[in-house]
Amino acid sequence: MKVDLKKSLFILPNLFTLSSVLCGYNAILILSDRPTSDDFYRAALLIVFALFFDGIDGRVARLTKTQTAIGVQLDTLADVISFGVAPAILVYHWSLAELETAGMFVGFLYVAAGAVRLARFNVTSTGDDGQPERPGKYTQGLPIPAAAGILISIVVANTLTGKLPFTPYVISALVLALSVFMVSAMPFRSFKDLRLNVRTVLFISVALGVTVWIALKVHPSMALVWLLAAYVIIGIVESLIVLMNKAKAGIDKASQRSA
Repeated sequence: MKVDLKKSLFILPNLFTLSSVLCGYNAILILSDRPTSDDFYRAALLIVFALFFDGIDGRVARLTKTQTAIGVQLDTLADVISFGVAPAILVYHWSLAELETAGMFVGFLYVAAGAVRLARFNVTSTGDDGQPERPGKYTQGLPIPAAAGILISIVVANTLTGKLPFTPYVISALVLALSVFMVSAMPFRSFKDLRLNVRTVLFISVALGVTVWIALKVHPSMALVWLLAAYVIIGIVESLIVLMNKAKAGIDKASQRSA
C-alpha cells in the first residue's frame, strides 16, 4: 500500500499537541488523590514536558507547511488542559487549599482567564477564511504557557531548594496577577519571528549570563523562575513605554493645536 507522505505530515504537529494533552492529563491524575510533595514535583515536571511539546508543535507545522485551522483549535484546547486546568489544580493542592473556598475561586479565575486569553488568540490569529495567519512579533496578553511556567517553576524550586517564603496569600496574589496579565492588552513578545542580529545576540547573551549566574550562585531551579519572571517584567516595561509614548504624542498634538 502506497503511503502519501504529504498527508502523513499533517498528522505530525497534532501528535506533538496531543502529547502535551497527555502530560497535562497525567498531571491531573497524579493530583487527584491526596497528593504528596513528591506528587507535586512529578505533576510539575509533566507540565514542563507539556511546555516542551507545545513549543514544538507550531514550529513543526510551520516547517512542514502543515498549518491548519483544526490544528489551531486543537492547540487551544490542549493549552486549556495542560496550562490552565493542570497548573490550577497543582497550585490549589500545593498552596491555595489552605484558603478553602477563596483558594478554589482564585484557581478558577486563573483557568477562566486562560480560556478567555486563548479564545481571543484564536480570533485574532486566524484570517477571514479560517486559516491561521503568520505569527507576529508581539502577542496580546500574557501567553498561558508562560503563566503556567511561572507557577510550576516555583513549585519545582520549592521542592528542590526547601521551603520558599511563599504563603498561600502570596501565591493567590501571584495567580490573580497572572490572570490579569493574560486577559490584558499588554504586548508580550512571541519570539516566533526572532532574527539573529547584533541586538538579539546581545540580549540573549545577557539573559544567558544572568541565568548561569543564578544557577551557580543561587540554585539551578531558580534559573527558570528568573527567565519567566524577566519575560513578564519585559512585557510590563514595554507596555509602560507604549503608554508613555502615546501620552507624549497626545500632549504634543494638544500643544500644536493651542499654538
